[in-house]
Amino acid sequence: MDLSVIARQIVISAFPILIAITFHELSHGFVANKLGDPTAKMMGRLTLNPLAHIDPIGTILMPLMLIIFTNGQFVFGYAKPVPINPMNFKNPKRDMAISAAAGPITNILLSILSILILKFIIIPLSVLLPEAVSTTVMKPLIMIFTSSVIINVILAAFNMIPIPPLDGGRVLTGLLPYRQAVSFSKIEPFGFIIVIILIATGIANYFVVPLVNLFLRLLQLF
Repeated sequence: MDLSVIARQIVISAFPILIAITFHELSHGFVANKLGDPTAKMMGRLTLNPLAHIDPIGTILMPLMLIIFTNGQFVFGYAKPVPINPMNFKNPKRDMAISAAAGPITNILLSILSILILKFIIIPLSVLLPEAVSTTVMKPLIMIFTSSVIINVILAAFNMIPIPPLDGGRVLTGLLPYRQAVSFSKIEPFGFIIVIILIATGIANYFVVPLVNLFLRLLQLF
């Protein structure tokens, strides 16, 4: 892969990834705070400053390696998880599920916002502005916001895998009857290992890819 292509892909993907993971984590802490848990607020995580949410591996190294080794076809990253103490909730089981669901919902809303900005602002301006401006400014913006749609959809779909500590796993825990929820939550310490195995074997694709396609079809309504 040409270095100039890698550099262009980094520029195109960096901003959408930072926005996606920042708002994803912020939404967890914001909703948790509204439901009675101020942990994220006290630790300075209720902020739009990406530096507070950056994970060196998940936010920088992983996306960079994916850009290089997948020729920019697949870019993904994650941030430092927002700390949440369910003991502060009035209804820990329910409120934890609501806080978890806030992340993927926020990413879908960001996808919708990106589409609307593309449709009603950037693309019309690219037609009206001089060709030189359209090529040098508007075309890169179209690529960045298109990337934002894809990145947010993938982040939402991936986090909805029903394995704790991913958001989907915590939502499922909140929906299960108490005894089943307690049993299911016991796999959380091994959750990331399970998720890595699912990704490495391709099994995760059977959940993520259909969900991504479903989201993209629904987003065509906008």
